[in-house]
Amino acid sequence: MKTVDRLILCLLFVSTTAMAQTGGRMAALESVPSQPYEWKSVQIVGGGFVDGIVFHPNAKDVRYCRTDMGGAYRWDATAKRWVAMLDWISYDDNNLVGVESIAVDPNDPNTVYLSCGTYTRSPNGAIMISNDGGRSFKRVDMPFTMGGNENGRGNGERMMVDPNNSNVIYIGTRLDGLWRSTDKGISWEKVTSFPDVTERFDTSDRRAMMNRGCGVVTVVFDPTSGTSGQGSQTIYVAVSLMNQENMFVSRDGGKTWSTVAGHPQAYRPTHAILSSEGILYVTYGTNPGPNRMENGGVWKYDTKSGKWTEISPVKPNPEADERFGYAAVSVDKNDPKHIIVSTFNRPLQGKHTEDDIFHSTDGGKTWKGIFAGKTEMDYTNAPYVQFTPLHWMFDIEIDPYDANHAIFTTGYGGWETFNLTDVTKRNGTVRWQIMSTGIEETVPLAFYSPKRGAQQLHTAIGDYGSFTHIDLDKPVPTGSDANPYFANTTSIAGADDVQGLVVRVGTVSAHHPEGKPLAWSEDGGASWKMPAVIPGERSSNGYICVSPNGQTWIWSPSRNPVFRTTDKGNSWTEVKGLPNGIQVIADKVNTSRFYAIDVPTGVFYESKDGGLTFAADTILQPLRQPGARMQTPLNRGDNRGGQDHIYATDGHEGDLWIAAYDGLYRYKGGQLQKQAKVRQIIAFGMGKGKPGVDYPALYLAGIINGVHGVVRSDDAAKTWVRVNDDDHHYGLILQLSGDPKKYGRVYLGTHGRGALYADPK
Repeated sequence: MKTVDRLILCLLFVSTTAMAQTGGRMAALESVPSQPYEWKSVQIVGGGFVDGIVFHPNAKDVRYCRTDMGGAYRWDATAKRWVAMLDWISYDDNNLVGVESIAVDPNDPNTVYLSCGTYTRSPNGAIMISNDGGRSFKRVDMPFTMGGNENGRGNGERMMVDPNNSNVIYIGTRLDGLWRSTDKGISWEKVTSFPDVTERFDTSDRRAMMNRGCGVVTVVFDPTSGTSGQGSQTIYVAVSLMNQENMFVSRDGGKTWSTVAGHPQAYRPTHAILSSEGILYVTYGTNPGPNRMENGGVWKYDTKSGKWTEISPVKPNPEADERFGYAAVSVDKNDPKHIIVSTFNRPLQGKHTEDDIFHSTDGGKTWKGIFAGKTEMDYTNAPYVQFTPLHWMFDIEIDPYDANHAIFTTGYGGWETFNLTDVTKRNGTVRWQIMSTGIEETVPLAFYSPKRGAQQLHTAIGDYGSFTHIDLDKPVPTGSDANPYFANTTSIAGADDVQGLVVRVGTVSAHHPEGKPLAWSEDGGASWKMPAVIPGERSSNGYICVSPNGQTWIWSPSRNPVFRTTDKGNSWTEVKGLPNGIQVIADKVNTSRFYAIDVPTGVFYESKDGGLTFAADTILQPLRQPGARMQTPLNRGDNRGGQDHIYATDGHEGDLWIAAYDGLYRYKGGQLQKQAKVRQIIAFGMGKGKPGVDYPALYLAGIINGVHGVVRSDDAAKTWVRVNDDDHHYGLILQLSGDPKKYGRVYLGTHGRGALYADPK
């Protein structure tokens, strides 16, 4: 993910409370009553970087995939879809939803290991161990950190189980060298005999920082070098170093290590795999990726003769501005000369792709480009991806049980084919389809659930556009909202009293340069129009709000003044009395009243003249007391997260709720009241009230009466009921909303696990 990487890298949260662990899940507290809910994903399909796929070498249809910031998945061969494995990870441990590596036990199809940690700057990293095919896990905390959403996350695999001794596992780290377990992952020790591979560079040199390596990237066992139960003696380890030694081998079961003679040192290794005939294939690039590569290649190493041979299908030529590298390699288990490799950042002229996959049946002597030839792409399972070129092919795999079945990853999920070898036929056409069904890795930055019409939900998505969902259980058939197509949508809102009026703001896609960063629809998202004028200097992103009658829109572009229009963007005026970039909301009843709040400073802003001018009042003095407000990396004006925001109540003029991190406040009639039971808020929203109750249902993610969860109140925050359970925490929750048409339904937006919805069972 690109934009989200930059905007949310700071979202690192550290566990601050001790938790009882039961099978890796947080033990439940019963001080808040619970109501059973059924949780489902809102179907977008994919949407984020699936950066690794692992087939079990000896068990048909057993495979797993990992994502950079949205957990890991197991393949359900019966349902033909992926199933999430880490939804139980809580908010306090949300750094663990980024998965850096997956290892399977070649001798046990039910055992799988996950290396979990999104950012190395967060202190908590863990190995998750499952002995039931990824249905439950035991957590082992590690003394080092991982970087599942950092540069080089597509390299690998870093963790590997010895095929001759399932007790032995090796894992390569980014910052702490090579580690080993001899008891199936329960305990770990650093391999002190392994060379110091710490990369030293000038941290003040930005170019050096962007091009730095990512530690130990690949562990490869030679199964022919040992016997069952005794362990493999030969182990290859690749390190993301350049212009120095980067390929190491042990021939005594990890006791001693030496460099592999003659190995290429001009580039960084990205992937390595050993064929059944003893040929080690390695891909290289000058950067681990997905930061840009300048050069690279593909090499093979004959482990018997010790000879290295370059077999790059095409060679980069930086002097001619042909700058690219190689990302991944895979070998057919049953035909060691049948291999595929992927390029990185090598666009094909006239093709909707930024990379190619090369295919060889003679061990790399000759190659044929798959996407340079004839291909057919089936977008049915995720229509929105037609807007985005193929890219980030950092893992490609040939199914060990079907040489025609191959999978590759992209920045929005992945693709698969079931006729790979047709590339060798004259005029052969390789057909591809989306492989990501079940995977949801988007980052919703805003929700809008309208009070009228067939539309259930509008989602504003980071790195992609927005989506209009009529059937939550099926991908949007028209793809994402288009014309204009946004590369990033930060806010979406509608007119509660005007059916079909929706307005969205964001960043215009580079593939739609004639577009504008604001668009509006009068048919519920079926078609979109652009305003005649965009106000301010380079206005984009930020927040949008709409009065209930749809006549007044107020846009707060990022870092820019706040603007107002009453003619659908034909003209704009600058709003007086507000700081730049602050979020404004509309009253749900009175079309002349608008509100804003800056929780960090405690200043409340109100307009009674339709948003022309705002008056300021300091009402949140208590939140400025030392320690009262969260010390959070969420910046002022950042709309990724539901805290530090203000919400207007449907059907009740001037009735406002303020979701501060340290608690929930109600502001009505000039009086501010803190709700006693709420201790922490992560996200907040409202939905249709309980039948017979003239007040919306409130939804909150946070801590209530000591319980960390998602809760609902039907009586204006007097009492709460928990609606999630310990299998459905979803790590970091960013957005929350009820449904104004259906009592009890709640929508939840996550940092990398997509959008979800739930109804009472």
